[in-house]
Amino acid sequence: MNRTTLSLIAATVALAAVTGFAGATSGGGSDDAPAKAAARLPVERSSLLCPSPSASDLAETAYGAYTPPSKDTEDGGAARLLPAGTDATDGADQKADQSKSKGKGEDKEQKPVLTPKAPGKPVEGEADGADAPALIGTADGALAPGWTVQQTTSVSAGTGRGLLGLSCSAPDTDFWFPGVSTDADRSDYLHLTNPDDEAAVVDVQLAGPDGAIKSDVGEGIQVGPHSSVPVLLSTLTEKPYPNLTAHVTARSGRVAAAVSAADAKLGGDWLPAAADPAGTLVLPGIPKDATNARLVVFAPGQDDADLKVQLATGTGRISPAGHATLHVKSGMTSAVDLGEVTRGEPGSLILSPTEDSVPVVAALRVTRGKGADQETAFIPATRDIGTRATVAGNPAKGVTLALTAPDAAAKVKVTASPGTGGGTATTKEYTVRAGTTLSVAPPVPSGLKGTYALTVEPVSGGPVHASRTLAEEQDGVPAFTVQTLPDDRGTVFVPQADEDLAVLQR
Repeated sequence: MNRTTLSLIAATVALAAVTGFAGATSGGGSDDAPAKAAARLPVERSSLLCPSPSASDLAETAYGAYTPPSKDTEDGGAARLLPAGTDATDGADQKADQSKSKGKGEDKEQKPVLTPKAPGKPVEGEADGADAPALIGTADGALAPGWTVQQTTSVSAGTGRGLLGLSCSAPDTDFWFPGVSTDADRSDYLHLTNPDDEAAVVDVQLAGPDGAIKSDVGEGIQVGPHSSVPVLLSTLTEKPYPNLTAHVTARSGRVAAAVSAADAKLGGDWLPAAADPAGTLVLPGIPKDATNARLVVFAPGQDDADLKVQLATGTGRISPAGHATLHVKSGMTSAVDLGEVTRGEPGSLILSPTEDSVPVVAALRVTRGKGADQETAFIPATRDIGTRATVAGNPAKGVTLALTAPDAAAKVKVTASPGTGGGTATTKEYTVRAGTTLSVAPPVPSGLKGTYALTVEPVSGGPVHASRTLAEEQDGVPAFTVQTLPDDRGTVFVPQADEDLAVLQR
């Protein structure tokens, strides 16, 4: 058998493997047969990464994980969340790489922080102090579609004190962070976490009010396999800037990225990556008692952006007094303090072009309280809930759900899962009028013990953007944190394929 024949056989086998069983049994469709629509199917594997929660010895961190039930999934599967430095792909019994137990000189087994058992059943864990590591997690099988992990940290005193919350994120290669700062009162750390077996190389570019800030320090940052690296953003500039945009790109490999922003006077929180550049953006869930909202916008393209700034309240859209429009120069970061923009009524900010659509990225720094009792949280622009959005780690009290329908009226279904320690799931539907924000205390499972998860799904109407706020009083400080609820990416489009051996003919 000559080499040409062997090559032809190998190509035929490879093609059959790609097209799969469905193509092989399709009956050999003709050229005139209509194309088959792509099917939306549950994902079979998910990865999530959580940065090290805090540098404070006073930090108390709670983790919550949940996979909502999905149709068309097979039984079985596993999920685990392991400290960075271990291989999260090899199971819950994976040992740390040459980690030594104290005084014994032997390998120390790394136990998972969380090990969910089945969809529809949330689990929780905890960690205290400054030594809590970054976490790398994977889920497969029935536990993969929509797998969500929440990290919530309470810090009672010191720089960045308050409530810090973050939805752990999937690895990617491109991130935007409008709203970072290198000001004297701020300590902003960019946390980069690599879930893979190979090192990742990352570039960080900062842009201020005068454009890009030149720095060689932010180029070629190495993030080792299964590890996490914090980068203090003030080391990338020669002078302090109160309002900046960070653009993070992986030139090789992939990472998860999030910014821990700690202020000496205003508390702190996590700033997650904003939605990709777009002409129209929605920033949902400004609390009704916000004492200030600072809007930070960056235009990454070649054109300046002229934007309408509107607040979607419970009754409709209004323009903030004195801030109806905003001009953003190309390649530059613009910031404006909107003051007490909500005036006692919760709302969401909508940015849209006044004329020509120019892509921008944006985020809000929201402040509650006054004087020495102020606390801040961040609301980046976010995608809509899509097919389904999920958030875990909700306690019995202090939870607010904000739903915004920027264009057309919409109806959504909100499901509260059972609690981590018991309780019965419950569901409620809400109608959101066009151009408004509906702010509600979400349903709570009956007989709740522990924390629970919320799942938001569209029923009818236009797109809906959402966020969840957690709030608690800390010695007179109105501590809070806001997490946006984009689509949980529990499903993907899978194209239908037919076998076509004509590609082998020359």
